Amino acid sequence: MKKEDLLNEEILAERGYYEKAYLVGIRFAGMSREETEEHLDELESLTGTLGAEVAGRELVSLAKPSSRYLVGDGTADRIATLCEELEVDVLIFDDDLTPAQQRLWEKKTSIAVIDRRKVILDIFAARAQTKEAQLQIELARLQYMLPRLKRAWTHLERQRGGGGFIGGAGEAQIEVDRRLVRDRIASVRRELASVRKHRDVMRARRERKPVPTAALVGYTNSGKSSLLNTLTEAHVLEENKLFATLDATTRRIELPNNQEMLLTDTVGFIRKLPHSLIEAFRSTLEEATAADFLLHVVDASHTQALEHVEVTQQVLEELGASDRPMILVLNKADLVEDRELFARFENLGVETVITSTLTRRGIDELCNRIASLLNDKLADLHLRIPASRFDIVSALHRDGEVLEEKYGEDNDVLMHVLYPRRFASKVEQWVVVQR
Repeated sequence: MKKEDLLNEEILAERGYYEKAYLVGIRFAGMSREETEEHLDELESLTGTLGAEVAGRELVSLAKPSSRYLVGDGTADRIATLCEELEVDVLIFDDDLTPAQQRLWEKKTSIAVIDRRKVILDIFAARAQTKEAQLQIELARLQYMLPRLKRAWTHLERQRGGGGFIGGAGEAQIEVDRRLVRDRIASVRRELASVRKHRDVMRARRERKPVPTAALVGYTNSGKSSLLNTLTEAHVLEENKLFATLDATTRRIELPNNQEMLLTDTVGFIRKLPHSLIEAFRSTLEEATAADFLLHVVDASHTQALEHVEVTQQVLEELGASDRPMILVLNKADLVEDRELFARFENLGVETVITSTLTRRGIDELCNRIASLLNDKLADLHLRIPASRFDIVSALHRDGEVLEEKYGEDNDVLMHVLYPRRFASKVEQWVVVQR
């Protein structure tokens, strides 16, 4: 095996398969205990998605973070003792650790020590299916690993020469592998550029056929994939886990007025979503920015549903998609009483639809709302085009969605099309009134 392949395998397959974890949440000044507990609950769910059992957890209140262990030395000693007593194999912090803090913790505990960002990266790495998603995750993980390479090669320090020998095999190996990782980062970026170029070509082809598009966005595990399956009769993976869907999935839906639309399921958002992941998945999330409108799906039964709405809005703003027309879909309504729903969401000032994919409540209403939104985008036209005007027929095929086409008695062309309203004046003289 080549050195580059060995390094790539070791660094990128470095994801640990942990069995028992101890979780530490940090309550900084200005944060309520309830808020911090909710964040820690979410970390516990993430840890479960990673496949590890949570043996214990705690909240640490901090007025000021420590440069050595994030927490104070006394608290660090107590946590290290607890980890030993509970025989855990990984210590997980809900907040980012610097590479130096991570090294100090691993030296103190002799177990793996990671943070929330690493947990999310590992989940993404395990679940990404498409080539683009896999490359995006590899890039994010490489960028995360680069400043942490030193701890991966500490075993080589024992190989250093004695006497006046300066440096050593370990230090030389670190520099070699830093270069290899940087080279791999550059290579992945080139591969991503190629994949994205192909995707952009496919998107441009879709846009030439002005079939309206919508994107499902929202907090992770809010029920986006379930809603996609319900609306389109697709069979996208549904799991009661965080980040069950990582790859954008697009399906065709037929609305009550027989109009067709493309609906895309996107990766879910989460609090403290690492900026590097937002950047890495920007091209996938661009489906939201390119959509005609958004369906913002919320788990209405969740106690932190309003905060989830805020998190999603913040990410959409960062992506430049917050100005898209939007319907707020209050999902999982079968788990909460109506009066509670209205009390919690009545002041958001956004058009809302209450749904349940389990009972199909609100699904027809949602489809009707979508159809109403699209009425302003496309004109539904029945046309009779003279045989001499095949240039118009070609334009309708190029710029519209042809639903039906047949020839009349005089070789004129009878067409039923969805056509952009901004172009409709060009063909209005051939419109046939339907009876």
